[in-house]
Amino acid sequence: MHSPGRGEAGRRGQDVRSDLWVGIETRNTGGIELRLTSRVEPYYGDSIREQTTALLGTLGVAHARVEIEDQGALPFVIAARIEAAARAAGVTGGDARPERSAPLPPPSAKDRLRRSRLYLPGAEPKFFVNAGIHEPDAIILDLEDSVHPDHKDGARLLVRNALRCVDFQHAERMVRINQLPLGLADLEAIVPEGPDVILIPKTETAEQVEEVERAVESCQKRAGTSRPLWLMPILESALGIENSFPIALASGRVCALTIGLEDLTADLGVTKTEEGDETSHARRRLVLAAHAAGVQAIDSVYGDIGNLEGLRAWGTRARALGFEGMGCVHPRQIQVIHDAFAPSPAELQRALRVVSAFEDASRRGLGVVSLGTKMIDPPVVARMLRLVDQARRMGLVPDPPQAPEPKA
Repeated sequence: MHSPGRGEAGRRGQDVRSDLWVGIETRNTGGIELRLTSRVEPYYGDSIREQTTALLGTLGVAHARVEIEDQGALPFVIAARIEAAARAAGVTGGDARPERSAPLPPPSAKDRLRRSRLYLPGAEPKFFVNAGIHEPDAIILDLEDSVHPDHKDGARLLVRNALRCVDFQHAERMVRINQLPLGLADLEAIVPEGPDVILIPKTETAEQVEEVERAVESCQKRAGTSRPLWLMPILESALGIENSFPIALASGRVCALTIGLEDLTADLGVTKTEEGDETSHARRRLVLAAHAAGVQAIDSVYGDIGNLEGLRAWGTRARALGFEGMGCVHPRQIQVIHDAFAPSPAELQRALRVVSAFEDASRRGLGVVSLGTKMIDPPVVARMLRLVDQARRMGLVPDPPQAPEPKA
């Protein structure tokens, strides 16, 4: 029997969409008393009542006064909010994770395309369901800066359920955890659900990455999974930038380094500008460290969502520095970022000519690649091969024809 307690979770009000507010007051007797108001009452009222009763039973709650104000929440959101309210009321039993209703996508490759990563506030379910249709390379379910300190527990359950129930289509599924040690509790909930990448905020030392790696492996062992899970440290301070190379080498799970310019400029005591001169040295340091360690360099977000030309210019400069992608905070930024990180037609045509010359030289057993009367140095050939491979993954170059199957 639970000691009587009260808890609440979620959001209420007419401006709320795809969410709900739940208040639970546990009692020692009286069964379940449920009061529901819902904008979809005629269609889903009975279903919400049935789900609520079943969830409370799973959590071990037999007696409670429950109040729900629903603004069109989906079942995975309802489940997260009810569980969060029950936990806040002191309920500790039961596993209330919903049945997995979204397919677990294939494991993510360490070097996969990461031009755009769309941030989704972890406490705002209205942004989750349609995120994949905008075709970002990745989505980031954020548990850190976008979540109020009082709502961390509820957001953690919401993100956990989203990983089980939302189809993000072809987007890589990333989660930004909180700063350690709170981030360790995030890992306990999130890792068993098979995310592709964990973003580690405010990373300043290799030891922090190693601590996250140990926690991930412990969680995976308890969950009985060995699915690849990558780490992406976010460098947001002068100390983090200075330690960028050992951070990149701290774990074989590190797939990329990225940078947070808002916190970095605050740490430096300077104003963040449109041109970014105040952080250019730090960004270059990160690019060098990432490439030296053999991982990707990913740039920060561009916060002015109305200035698409400014975003295009920033992304083009970032690619020229050696970055392979950047974050974004609005779907309208995605295509602009993809265009900025794509090779120009002239650049691609030259790369294709170099690759064709390389393949011809290889077939003829020649150790020297030439294009017309000009010899092409091996580092240039390697860069062009990589550029063509990236262009192929971007859909700018067709895949090479497959050899026909041998006849039986």
